[in-house]
Amino acid sequence: MKNIAILGSTGSIGTSTLDICRSYPDRYRVASLAAGRNLDLAFRQVMEWRPRVVSMASEFLADQLAERLRNEAVHGVEVVHGTAGTVHAATLPEVDFVVSAIVGVAGLEATYEAVLAGKTIGLANKEAMVAAGELITAAARRNNVALLPIDSEHNAIHQAMRAGTAAEVKQIWLTASGGPFRNTPLKDFESITPAQALKHPTWVMGQRITIDSATMLNKGLEIIEACRLFDLPPEKVRVTVHPQSTIHSLVEYVDGSILAQLSVTDMRLPILYAMAYPERVPSDLTFDLAALAQLDFQQPDFERFPCLRLSYEAAKAGPAHCIALNAADEIAVAAFLAGDLPFLGIPQMIERVLALTPAANPGSIAEVLAADAAARETAQSVVAEMLVRP
Repeated sequence: MKNIAILGSTGSIGTSTLDICRSYPDRYRVASLAAGRNLDLAFRQVMEWRPRVVSMASEFLADQLAERLRNEAVHGVEVVHGTAGTVHAATLPEVDFVVSAIVGVAGLEATYEAVLAGKTIGLANKEAMVAAGELITAAARRNNVALLPIDSEHNAIHQAMRAGTAAEVKQIWLTASGGPFRNTPLKDFESITPAQALKHPTWVMGQRITIDSATMLNKGLEIIEACRLFDLPPEKVRVTVHPQSTIHSLVEYVDGSILAQLSVTDMRLPILYAMAYPERVPSDLTFDLAALAQLDFQQPDFERFPCLRLSYEAAKAGPAHCIALNAADEIAVAAFLAGDLPFLGIPQMIERVLALTPAANPGSIAEVLAADAAARETAQSVVAEMLVRP
């Protein structure tokens, strides 16, 4: 029986993780939850799972949840809040496995502290690896902690890499759907609306990640994450556009062999793989090969998707630029969704922020967070200069 901490329990990865726990009650027990701001869903999750600890985003929300639980005569659940509460949920002594699925850098400290506490990490927060991947991986090596990727692409690479040694890997290939604008004429990019950008052809995701998929910045963050997770230089992490999203990634070995991982487009499969590792347990997440009509692969268009180019440049420039890339994108996407930036303004703004970012190599999580805050301030200033509203 593994005791599970779920950071981001009310998001899509969190709820999918709880589905896995329902399906395998003899294998997994929910020990703690970090539920963010979704009070109603957090309450329902606590009522069902009765974790020892649940953390909310703020003291007000924690008080509201505690009052609801008292009214239901629920005892034995510690309700905490904020970053300290999330760290507490992630580092409980009885926790064996931490699902890190809080969007953005909000879950960074808890993930890092969980590594220091010796917890196995199921990593679904690519921003943590982009902003502080070198610190996290170094801490994982020192503490003999496994970092098991849950993102479908990196999970696929992890699976394919079990076939050989790291020295035998020539390069890896991240697959990308190409998003909703893979075939849109470039002249039409100036008029792309948030509603159009939020219509992903394959996956149902949150707003930021859906916009990032449309710009391919999401794939850029995955490039940086792959460099950190698998200790590869950027030039050995390639991208191929694969509209069917059937092959989740590929690993090319020095002898010419290419291993691909195929599965249903259901996040429960990579979550289960990480939670059960090194075992493989039976599931109903089967893939129908007979329904596979064709597999298409295309080179990504860097003119169409300049965010992909910017991501490679940031990966080569170093940690400070990776931090700035992620921070600037978050601000740019929010501005686009609010109508303050056009779609093409997203890469334009990010490029300006990267140009204003000095090279640096933060040596602690505090320094990473300080660099993130500075990049966000720069990004806000750049957005103010680029506002499309009168």
